[in-house]
Amino acid sequence: MTNLALFDLLSNTGVLAFNMQGLITAAAIVGGVGLIIGILLGLAAKVFEVEVDERELIVRDLLPGNNCGGCGYPGCDGLAKAIAAGEAPVSGCPVASAEIHAKIGEVMGTEAIESERNVAFVKCNGTCDKTNVKYHYTGTPDCKKISTVPGNGEKTCIYGCMGYGSCVRACAFDAIHVVNGIAVVDKEKCVACGKCITACPNDLIEFVPVSSTCKVQCNSKDKGKDVNAACSVGCIGCMMCVKVCESDAVTVTNNLAHIDYSKCTHCGKCAEKCPRKIITIA
Repeated sequence: MTNLALFDLLSNTGVLAFNMQGLITAAAIVGGVGLIIGILLGLAAKVFEVEVDERELIVRDLLPGNNCGGCGYPGCDGLAKAIAAGEAPVSGCPVASAEIHAKIGEVMGTEAIESERNVAFVKCNGTCDKTNVKYHYTGTPDCKKISTVPGNGEKTCIYGCMGYGSCVRACAFDAIHVVNGIAVVDKEKCVACGKCITACPNDLIEFVPVSSTCKVQCNSKDKGKDVNAACSVGCIGCMMCVKVCESDAVTVTNNLAHIDYSKCTHCGKCAEKCPRKIITIA
């Protein structure tokens, strides 16, 4: 081997050794930095750790997970936290059954007090054969969009159900459907989440006790003459229902009858006397 070849071999060997040493050094530095960061993160997690009430986790597992917001809190996580903190009743979930409420009560060491549940009710009986129309709408079938059309939609009554199903699409429980031009609630499926109320641009959906038998199925604020021109079953504010109610449960405000369910005895006299038959008896 010539001196030049031997020199090249030694040179290449030295470069290789130098490169390996550099790689080992770099790996050691990266590993050390990673170790230090890991230790710091572990310490930070301990310092800033937020203690979670174990009962909150158990309650969350018991809740159905619909995240409908019917309880008034931002989803099931929010309700579980509120129940664990004593800020919400153990029966606060409108979707959960009485059995689930009882289990949550056991976790919290308290008794679940069941109050009468509410259901959504559509205050309109203006079906296709009872209400008049000003024109025929052919745009996007959405109540909120139609409410921006001049005249507040195609129906002559600007207070009633438009019948294009914004409430239906908002309901996650298949509890409301449009039948013959108006929305109808299935009270057996309704959990009172309130999504349909928010979706209705005419504010004609309200909560009523599930046991209520007499309900005012109208939302018009117009005077009798204008009501007659728009719908054959609208409230004309005649006060007949008020006069026959012995429990002072019926009042008329802004030409529209209202029932105070805390006073109503379900006698049905208001419905029997109503000339327009807009107070219905279940």
